[in-house]
Amino acid sequence: MTRKSVTILIGLFLLCCTVSAEKKVKYIFYFITDGTGVNTILGTEMFKAEKNGTIGREKLCMSLFPVQSIASTFSADNGVTDSAASGTALATGKKTKNGAIGMLPDLQTPVSSIATWAKAAGMRVGIATSVPINHATPAAFYAHDASRNSYYKIGSDIASSDFEFFGGAEIRDHFDPKHNPEKPDLYTELKKYGYEVAFGVADYKKKSAKAKKIILVQDTTQLNPASGSFSIPYAIEAKENELKIEEILNCQIDFLMKDNKNGFFLMNEIGGKVDFACHAQDAATAFAEVEAVDRCMKIAYDFYLQHPDETLIVLTADHETGGLVLALDHIYGLNLKILENQKVSMDGFSAYLRQIAKENGNNVSWEMAKSAITECFGLWEKIEVTEEEEKGIKEAWETSFGKNAKMVKNEYSSNPALSDYVKKLMSHKALVSWSTRGHSGGFVPVYAIGNGSELFTDYNDNSLIPLKIAKAAGFTIPEN
Repeated sequence: MTRKSVTILIGLFLLCCTVSAEKKVKYIFYFITDGTGVNTILGTEMFKAEKNGTIGREKLCMSLFPVQSIASTFSADNGVTDSAASGTALATGKKTKNGAIGMLPDLQTPVSSIATWAKAAGMRVGIATSVPINHATPAAFYAHDASRNSYYKIGSDIASSDFEFFGGAEIRDHFDPKHNPEKPDLYTELKKYGYEVAFGVADYKKKSAKAKKIILVQDTTQLNPASGSFSIPYAIEAKENELKIEEILNCQIDFLMKDNKNGFFLMNEIGGKVDFACHAQDAATAFAEVEAVDRCMKIAYDFYLQHPDETLIVLTADHETGGLVLALDHIYGLNLKILENQKVSMDGFSAYLRQIAKENGNNVSWEMAKSAITECFGLWEKIEVTEEEEKGIKEAWETSFGKNAKMVKNEYSSNPALSDYVKKLMSHKALVSWSTRGHSGGFVPVYAIGNGSELFTDYNDNSLIPLKIAKAAGFTIPEN
């Protein structure tokens, strides 16, 4: 090839790059996988590899994206953030104190989010999650409150947002007759502001065509006893008729594309329950949730392939939870494959034990308990149990039932000692360990693809991410 030909090719390449950079993003996918650190992703990939008989990584879709980086997550008042402060940083580009939603650290000044910048730019906006719509992370994109626990107030802020789509498990405390008997049910109240409320995907399909704005929540007649209405079921145990995060995402895209003249801004906390599983230090359940997150990434990636010059996909996490370590003591090895024998979450197993107790007058014999453990975790049948380990399981069983039953609490649930012990045993046998039942200050991953993705190759802090997305989209950012 001649020097002249090389010069022409370089010129054409630079011209294409210039055209791409000048073209604004029309479709934005902003994904947050709550509580997911770099080891949570790596652990899932190594687990997938071990299931297929190899050592190493079986890469997730997100790990094939051209931009792979990390971000710091500290809040304005603490090196370890909570979801309210991190959600605010990810939504607004502003650091705040732990516990605050869409407010500056003075807890008086509200600050606008990237979702409102997108709305001002004429885009359709959708906010979704696998947990309550008024939980900390999604709330930061539309609400303003000094306390993340003001669920009713935060839920009522949906009305003033005027965003086209909301989706999630429920609006928490949408009606609280015990504490707020004078306040109306929010599902009914939000209809006054033009929102249709769909209970499940089938109901969404009936109502979405005519609806101008819609809220998708779980069908209350199909609730999972382990998760209730507070969150959609864990992926590891979700039934066919139960709402799944992939379905919420598909409905979100469908609704936002009803009028795509100006494109859309889509935020989805697709990994809301990764955080729940890591608070419970439940490795198998956490890895199954990450795989569900990746199924959502594939949905977005398929969309990107249809609109490659107009789409930006960004995935990050609000913080790391659990301090997952892919090692145990001084052992140089992992045994993640055994986790494929686990069929339910820790909460799901506890619900199963409660059902057995209910059916037997609160009398759960050792034989019943052992059978349930084998069925749900494969212990004894597929996983060897030592004499010492069986002794520990029996001791936990003896304290788990009756009036003085020992319960072990984590951030989102309370479980019999037997559930907690078996869960710890599974981590021990998989040769993984946990350093906390809470959050950590560790780095979280950042993945990006599409128009503007190159902005994320440099240093990322959670507060910089919405600003970089805004730059790619050409949004005007107000002072507050």
